This record gives sequence, C-alpha cells and structure tokens, in this order.
Amino acid sequence: MATLCSKGTLKCIVGLGNPGSRYADTRHNVGFWLVDAIANRYQARFKAEAKYKGELAVANTPSGEVRLLKPQTFMNLSGSAVAPLLNFYKIEPAQTLIVYDELDLPPGTVRLKKAGGHGGHNGLRDIVQQTGSKEFLRLRIGIGHPGHSDQVSSYVLGKPPSDERRVLEDVIDISLAEIDAIIDGDIEPVMKRLHTKIKE
Repeated sequence: MATLCSKGTLKCIVGLGNPGSRYADTRHNVGFWLVDAIANRYQARFKAEAKYKGELAVANTPSGEVRLLKPQTFMNLSGSAVAPLLNFYKIEPAQTLIVYDELDLPPGTVRLKKAGGHGGHNGLRDIVQQTGSKEFLRLRIGIGHPGHSDQVSSYVLGKPPSDERRVLEDVIDISLAEIDAIIDGDIEPVMKRLHTKIKE
C-alpha cells in the first residue's frame, strides 16, 4: 500500500465538476479549473475516454507520469469514472488527489487534507462509495456558503461574480504553484504554506 509520506507517490489527479458548457463557469466546477491549469502547465492534452467515463490526460512531471481525470458523469456519479481508472492502472487511493469545491471554506481559501470523510460533497461521496476507500488526498477550494441549505444547489451551480471569480483564479494560481511539491510527496510543508495563504 502506498503512503503519502514517501516521495513521488502521486499518480492521479481528479478534478470534480459537471460536464458541458452550461456548468463550465460555475462554482461547482473549480476542480475542473485547476486540473485544466495543471494540464496546461505540463502541456498535457485531454481526450475523451469512454471506459473511464471522462476526459483523461497524461502529465509528464518531474516525479513521473501523472494521470489527470475530469469525470463526465455529473458530480454525483464521479466514482463511476474514478474507480475504473484506478483499477486499470493499479493506482492506490492514497496515490490520488481529488480536487473539489468546498462550501465550508470562504472564497480565497484552499486546504490540502489527507483522507477522511466526504463532508457532504456528493462527488467525493460517490468516489468513496465506488472505490471503498477514504484514503484519497484532497485539495479543497473554498467557494463560501450561501447562508441557508435551501440555497446551496442554486449557489454551487451559479457563476461567481467577477470579483469572486478573480479570487478563485488567484487560488488556482496558488495551488498550481504547489503542484510539483504535492506530486513529489512533500505534503506537510505544502499544507502549512497553503493554510497561511488566504485572500481577503
């Protein structure tokens, strides 16, 4: 079993979102935004892969090949894309980073976390169910909370205003600057750096 305390163990990065132009600029798709930025950094190109129910790219990083996945299943079925990919390439959950939006963190905040529960996030919930594991590394990008549970669906599926969008893009840049270290397994130092970088 791979452990995240050793070097170079990250083999897969999964960005969560909903497919299609209707959802591309919504808060729920910030996982896609970051994985797209990672692909651009390493000049990796996404291709549709029906057997993984998603778009897949291979990034050649200083620590080796890392597969980038954007499930095209809609958020609450993300696990049906992730599980077949991990099974085929024999990638352990602990070698996998899941990137997703987090209601419980304000915009401008990003947190790196090892393992744990799904926290009510439907995409992560399905991945845990489909793979039978909670051992994923998670990068949680704060989008804030609308204030009432009845407003959550329309909020996460809504487009942030321009000032909030700029804050989220800053977070993408901050996260992208740490991605080499995350892939290389330098988890604890990255956690400390990310947790001190909060945009006002």
